Amino acid sequence: MAWVLLILGGLFEVGFTTCLTQSKNLTHWSKNWPWAISFFACLIFSMYLLNEASKHIPMGTCYAVWTGIGAVGTVIVGIVIYHEPTNILRMVFIFTLIASIIGLKISHG
Repeated sequence: MAWVLLILGGLFEVGFTTCLTQSKNLTHWSKNWPWAISFFACLIFSMYLLNEASKHIPMGTCYAVWTGIGAVGTVIVGIVIYHEPTNILRMVFIFTLIASIIGLKISHG
């Protein structure tokens, strides 16, 4: 169950980075307040889930997986939604990060 919470926490990290971008980095509150509120909600849920998962998974592993999910997810959102560039080297490093996350899960037992 702790791994499910950790994965959900990582997905909420993707949510808060996406909301941060959509809120124009928390500027112009009158126009972007729904995104700003969503940013804070995702941030709170993400931190809560990370905290809960870290009660059962070593913190170093927990944090590495959480940030890895957030990084990979944010890159995918950037590519799909914001049309950020993709090239072979970028994809190699993304897959290396994914392999590292899987490796940390496997090594945890």
